Amino acid sequence: MSTLNDPRIPVTVLTGFLGAGKTTLLNHVLTADHGQKIAVIVNEFGEVGIDNQLVVGADEEIFEMNNGCICCTVRGDLIRILADLKDAKLGKSGRRAADFDRVLIETTGLADPAPVAQTFFVDDEVANFYNLDAIVTVVDAKHAGQHLDEGHEAQEQVAFADVLLLNKTDLVSEEELTQLEERLHAMNQAAKIYRTQQSEIEINRILGINAFDLDKKLEIEPGFLEEEHHDHDDEVFSVFFRETRPLDLKKLERFINEWLIEHGVDTFRYKGVLNIKGSKKRVVFQGIHMLFGAYPDRDWKPNEVPTSEFVVIGRNLDEEWFRKQFAACVAD
Repeated sequence: MSTLNDPRIPVTVLTGFLGAGKTTLLNHVLTADHGQKIAVIVNEFGEVGIDNQLVVGADEEIFEMNNGCICCTVRGDLIRILADLKDAKLGKSGRRAADFDRVLIETTGLADPAPVAQTFFVDDEVANFYNLDAIVTVVDAKHAGQHLDEGHEAQEQVAFADVLLLNKTDLVSEEELTQLEERLHAMNQAAKIYRTQQSEIEINRILGINAFDLDKKLEIEPGFLEEEHHDHDDEVFSVFFRETRPLDLKKLERFINEWLIEHGVDTFRYKGVLNIKGSKKRVVFQGIHMLFGAYPDRDWKPNEVPTSEFVVIGRNLDEEWFRKQFAACVAD
């Protein structure tokens, strides 16, 4: 369900490597005893499919998208279907009524989740009714190394993830799993990593986690706070920043402006919490490529040290440049 402070319908984007277990995970979610009604948007290829029709199966309403990839040629269809789902839920004239608590988007064969995520920020109608809860990426533990070595697609799926499901763990050794986890963590320090078999995972670890929207403080795991670096050949990697001294807002704005001009195309995801001088509230900051937003959140608690913590995930990033520019944002 939506969070208490956000009445919008939560949306989870499910992506992953081919054959990693996305469909198995989808079926697991739809048959689990969670008591929620889920509208599912599935993109499929080919001319056979149900486009923009509401199909009632059990308690799920399923929309299928065909004739293209959801991330590129039919993004307009995604916006249209989300609008139709909204009308159906609100019982507007001419629409069949539909009752659902959340939306799940399965992006079959998706190379770049960014356009899907951006849809929930660039379209006002979508943004006002839906809240992007999380991007979940399923990783094939047996073949992940090969996928990451051979193509940018797999790396981008890892880069955009809020949750990584390391699936098929029974097919590899403990040593191989540990090495893969270290590689994935180096690429995306912000994502939670869970080991799974047959894509079985507790539903509350992937739904309703508010990982993308960051309305509550980032649930940062201990490993997230450690600036670990591992030897790997991946073009995608993450840089973590942590600073207890307050930041100067004007300096920070200049830094972000230069950052997006110089590195916006290669910056996939960035998110975190900022400690701004003169503000009693922490500031939540997140973005995708050159689209970003920042807003004041709750007050800093009396028992916590106001700290700026955020991660930048991208390709071909100049880590030294980022660290130098960020250090210059500290208030005098």
